[in-house]
Amino acid sequence: MPSQTTAKKPTPTSTALGFVPEGFRPYLELIRVEKVFPLSWLCLPWGLTMAAYTVGLPPNAYFTQLAKALASAFLLRSSGCTINDIFDRNLDAGVQRSKTRPLPSGRISVLAATLYLFMQYALGVAFFYYTERGLALRVALFQLLPLPAVYPLLKHVTYWPQAWLALVMNLGFVTAWISVKGTVNYPLLMVALTSGWCWTMLYDTIYACQDIRDDVKMGVHSTAILFGSWIRPVLIMLGIAFVSMLAVAGVLNGQSMPYFLVSVGGTVLHLVWQVRTVDLQNPESCRKNFNSNGKLGLIVWGGLMLDYVLSHHHSAPRRAAA
Repeated sequence: MPSQTTAKKPTPTSTALGFVPEGFRPYLELIRVEKVFPLSWLCLPWGLTMAAYTVGLPPNAYFTQLAKALASAFLLRSSGCTINDIFDRNLDAGVQRSKTRPLPSGRISVLAATLYLFMQYALGVAFFYYTERGLALRVALFQLLPLPAVYPLLKHVTYWPQAWLALVMNLGFVTAWISVKGTVNYPLLMVALTSGWCWTMLYDTIYACQDIRDDVKMGVHSTAILFGSWIRPVLIMLGIAFVSMLAVAGVLNGQSMPYFLVSVGGTVLHLVWQVRTVDLQNPESCRKNFNSNGKLGLIVWGGLMLDYVLSHHHSAPRRAAA
């Protein structure tokens, strides 16, 4: 296993990080800041936009809430990446793809990373305390603090760490919904969480396919290893469940045709393309396919936004006449 002191110090692969002073680069790499739009937290604007559509939230209020949702996504993702890398530093050192990360390569000490994590937690707690209330605040803090810390530990005891990660990633939908709506719609929230859970299971299993050989060697468990020769049929079933629940969520929320055409229809087309093009034996193909899910998430959000904008536009003349 490579030692933290002898591993070669890599140069940043991101062009943007090349403009950052060298001392700060490892800390930005640790929170994956070069990946500008985190696909895994798109559930926050999804939940926000669904709730905004239901209550007829004015555009100025919507964009204020959107800025808050994106800030929440950044804080949640950053701290989640940091604690994951602290726990996984020795495992990452034995995986080709991750051995150059800041902790396994020795560019950041465990103590420095831990202090950095506590700073992120402090910022997150303060941010949620001043921007959320009641149940939304409790859900946000639960998603920030205990949930992500469990995920890296599960890789050693179960082949289903992706199932836990899928819950962690999608709970923000509940926070965003309650923050805008002020009430809990249990059927809708359960269906939406199920949809997001299936999506995360799909793309993170593909992500795990990149490292199957190294993971087996290091004793890391994943659904990619568990599913074995059944992996493609299982991914297809997850995709079907994802898009089906997406459609049911639209019905429960009273969404109109733009949502079903763009969000649901666009998701179907994108998933078909993924299944037809991904080579699960090729790490580079898996990486590209995983990254393409960011576009899929934006397709879903795009349909929600179109539905929201059109509904607000159509209701404005009625409000003016009244």
